[in-house]
Amino acid sequence: MSTIQNGKQQIARQEINVTSEVGTLKRLLIHSPDRGLGKVIPSKAQDWLFEDIVHLETMRRDEYDYYVKILLYFLDPDKVRGKLAQIDADTQRNFYKPDHPEYFRSNAVIDIQLLLTDILADEVIRTRLLAGICAVERCSFAIQNQLYTYDPVELAKILISGSLPDRTMLFAPLPNFIFTRDIGIVINNHILLNKPAKLARTREAFLAQYIFFYHPLFSSYRDKIIEIPDNEHHFLLPDNDLTHTYSRSTLEGGDVMTVSPDHLLIGCSERTTLYAAQQVIRLLFDKNVVQKVTIVQIPKKRDYMHIDTIFTQVKRNVWVLLGSLGRLGDEAKKRDLLHFLAPKDVSEDLRIIQFTKGAEQKPVEIENLEDLLTSISRDDLGCHEPVQFIYSGNNEFPFGAREQWTDSCNLLALKDGVVIGYDRNDKTLEAFREAGFETVGAAELLDRFERGEADPDTLENTFIMLPSAELSRARGGSHCMSLPLLRADL
Repeated sequence: MSTIQNGKQQIARQEINVTSEVGTLKRLLIHSPDRGLGKVIPSKAQDWLFEDIVHLETMRRDEYDYYVKILLYFLDPDKVRGKLAQIDADTQRNFYKPDHPEYFRSNAVIDIQLLLTDILADEVIRTRLLAGICAVERCSFAIQNQLYTYDPVELAKILISGSLPDRTMLFAPLPNFIFTRDIGIVINNHILLNKPAKLARTREAFLAQYIFFYHPLFSSYRDKIIEIPDNEHHFLLPDNDLTHTYSRSTLEGGDVMTVSPDHLLIGCSERTTLYAAQQVIRLLFDKNVVQKVTIVQIPKKRDYMHIDTIFTQVKRNVWVLLGSLGRLGDEAKKRDLLHFLAPKDVSEDLRIIQFTKGAEQKPVEIENLEDLLTSISRDDLGCHEPVQFIYSGNNEFPFGAREQWTDSCNLLALKDGVVIGYDRNDKTLEAFREAGFETVGAAELLDRFERGEADPDTLENTFIMLPSAELSRARGGSHCMSLPLLRADL
């Protein structure tokens, strides 16, 4: 349901439910690149957890614009079908900007900035949120009062971008806000909120907390929002002592996958700790949300960051993954005498441990990623077809690692067998074609849709290639840039 009040969209309560990674996508949260990405400077890029200095307008106009149009064609086609030429001519492609008068305003493809704008219209929420943000950012009382004078639309932009309309910067931008997956994850009809590992994402988590607890969209689910508790003695732990990471409670959404109604994957990575994973298992089992949780411990390296950077699901029986962390990588290590003789480095290990609800059940260790993913397709999803693996870079050196770095394994399934990813990973795309998938550019596919030569409802076994010269430099793919709220059950 949606109502329009005073020219602004009010997104009302809607169903939330995600039971797989590949069920037909019906509703999701995104965030279009905002002016904050254009404020990142080299000396602070690492502190702000952003990998590069991107060209904002190219990212917006020539890349993310196609992402939005593809999402709309699949999830809310009435917004774009037969209108793309007019949209481009009349709006100068500003329809992807949430604050623009000609923004597309969909109840299926929802920008989180719009939700923030909605709750800021409430004076009580606005006062509390501003007080909290200004405390976190150590703003003066004068700045806090100044912020209160802005209307909700502009205030939402300021709180996300960190800058005023005159370009004055009050605090750091949130360049990672485009990766909405990390702020939370929907597990069946529950919402798990993240606990960011880095201080640079504190404001992100704070804004997300207010949106999920106060926006009408989530009003029926407030008793189903799960927050991860801290270690009760967390305040005694040294701030920068990595030896205490197992005692800290940090988790990001890229490390969580709802792969079936009863099965959840949690990655333990450089951003998600074992302690947080343990707390999530306890909470989910207590609330009877899932029956099985598998911990996938990956090397704590920036190369990987989250589990969705090393594998994602394409179809019930098809997965894309990084071969060096799978069975192929294990075989290569066995043949490598130097690796055999080298001192054991625990941080380089990939371990998979599965927990099943019930005191009588003991954790089971799974040997490799392929065995885990095969089990999900066969046992959890009831797939009778052979399980197929597509490897990053077609598992050719050095392309596997190079293309994983530009998110060859980070794909968003729009439906079973139809995914969207970056166009730059040539060897991975070659592997998809060898596996029987069509690879088609987003612009070409949109043109086919407009001419009636293709239809999202009948499209099968397709990799949609998104322009990615700038987007890929942000170090996150289409899976990262999406927070599914509703998928059809498989």
